[in-house]
Amino acid sequence: MQVVKYQKTYVVRSYEADCHGVLRLLSLMNILQDIATENADALGLGFVECQKLNLAWVGSNYLLHIERMPKINETFTVTSWPAEAKLWGAVRDFVVTDANGEIIIKASSQWVLIDYVRRRPVMLKKYFPDYVALNERALATDFAKMPEIIGEGELHSYKVRFDDIDVNQHVNNAVYPLWASESVHHDYRMTHIPQELEITFKKEALYGETVEVLTQHEGDESRHSIRDKTTQEELALCRIKWRRVTSGSAAEERV
Repeated sequence: MQVVKYQKTYVVRSYEADCHGVLRLLSLMNILQDIATENADALGLGFVECQKLNLAWVGSNYLLHIERMPKINETFTVTSWPAEAKLWGAVRDFVVTDANGEIIIKASSQWVLIDYVRRRPVMLKKYFPDYVALNERALATDFAKMPEIIGEGELHSYKVRFDDIDVNQHVNNAVYPLWASESVHHDYRMTHIPQELEITFKKEALYGETVEVLTQHEGDESRHSIRDKTTQEELALCRIKWRRVTSGSAAEERV
């Protein structure tokens, strides 16, 4: 298996921009999944190949550092690569650069390879013995366990829609940060944008279920426990660090 960094160029379409005129967090998460999927396909371990083996890649962690989001109509390039091999999966990293080659976003993600019939993790090298990682990291993280959210907070509920479901028949990873950010007050969102995002996935949500997000917000950081409303089983933990929009719009800021 010959591994090189995989690149793809994108443009922020009008429907991908938020009220600040910059790329939506949901759109960014989908773009990271898009290039990860293409690169996995090119390496021979993508959706089709895994399906033949009754396998699936399941995201377990993401960490994003956002210097700024690309603005509407801006062209940007995403570079992704297999960063590290794990016993039960792999780490994939990302770097987003603007038209001048300046790094504006760094991200790291951790994935577990599972047998989707038995619903259990499997060893990466057992099924993909030629898997090679570049052993280069965009962010120096080992995805340490996130602290539990203890105490009270604001509660928001969301119904899992049909459009939230992906090819693995459960809620797509990009939706969980959306639920978390949606649970932050509107007035605060109008003056702040994400600077850092950390999320740990624990259990999938399915169509028709209702999720409940417990949010604690202090200073420039919000923390979120995303749970099954019926069983109260925790589905994900998320932390978002925010920064204030200091100019007329985030689209004008630092561009």
